[in-house]
Amino acid sequence: YYTSIPGSCNFETQDQEWTTVCGLTQDPSDDFDWDISNSAVIGQMGPDTDHTPGKGQHFLYVNSSAQKEGNRARIITTNLFPASLGVCRVRFWFWMFASRQTGVLKVYAAEEHGMDILMWSSSRNEENKW
Repeated sequence: YYTSIPGSCNFETQDQEWTTVCGLTQDPSDDFDWDISNSAVIGQMGPDTDHTPGKGQHFLYVNSSAQKEGNRARIITTNLFPASLGVCRVRFWFWMFASRQTGVLKVYAAEEHGMDILMWSSSRNEENKW
């Protein structure tokens, strides 16, 4: 569900559409989509649980095994966030492990004229943890 922090979501959406609840949009120009799931559904391919303590179970994932190199899956925030120096921070947890097909996870900020600025990137997490 959505918390009071703008852009924050834990993906426990109780059968509601996660994109709407979380203020996110699938990029219509990408090659495949992010989806919501839990470890009971994706099994051995993913983490045992999500990163939150307690009852949290859901997370976003992409299945890279069915993709070819260069394919992209993008989600975009529905709301624009005002430019700021040292005020706006992006915080997220990720799990990238145990797959030869794992690609690169990148976080971009899009500036007002539509240019994407790479903020962070990771090609592999060598540990089986968030």
